[in-house]
Amino acid sequence: MVADALAAHPVIGLPWLWLSPSLAGESPEGRGLRLAASGPGWSGAIRCGLPLPLASESLGAIVLQHVPGEGPGEAAALLEECVRLLVPGGRLALLALNPLSPYRLRWRGRRLIARDPIVWRRRMADAGLTPEPAAQGIGPQWSPTASPTLQSAAGLRAAFLQRAEKRAVPMTPIRPRLPLAIAEGVPAA
Repeated sequence: MVADALAAHPVIGLPWLWLSPSLAGESPEGRGLRLAASGPGWSGAIRCGLPLPLASESLGAIVLQHVPGEGPGEAAALLEECVRLLVPGGRLALLALNPLSPYRLRWRGRRLIARDPIVWRRRMADAGLTPEPAAQGIGPQWSPTASPTLQSAAGLRAAFLQRAEKRAVPMTPIRPRLPLAIAEGVPAA
């Protein structure tokens, strides 16, 4: 699922960024950077904090996977940084824990804070992204085996996927004004 989200941008070859809770597992193929939460910042190929040392409008896709957050200010700063890094048309995929899931007891005390998909959609819109109208539920629902199908809302699934896109408002062409026509025989002064 992460590999699909990272390859979501229509322009092939743009680099991607994956922010995750740990560096366990393999990174997908392609040009990109994977960073893991490490104290107040991020570590991986580079060790840094916000703002990330990447060029503005240089990434085609960003995945935020269960990112830690102490409050709305930290989440807002991270989303604003994602908007800065995404090219117009770039896509953001947020994988977050579902606060309504019975699985929330498994990850209590691990610095992971669960928020409703509506809260994340509002934060994305406030940061300048255009979120999809509904999140998709992913992961197990009542049994410990994960379901391979996506669900069209978070429901009681363990986690959800909320996608958003950075859209640029195109410039509106302004038509040149025609010179003022003055009727013949009328004095101008």
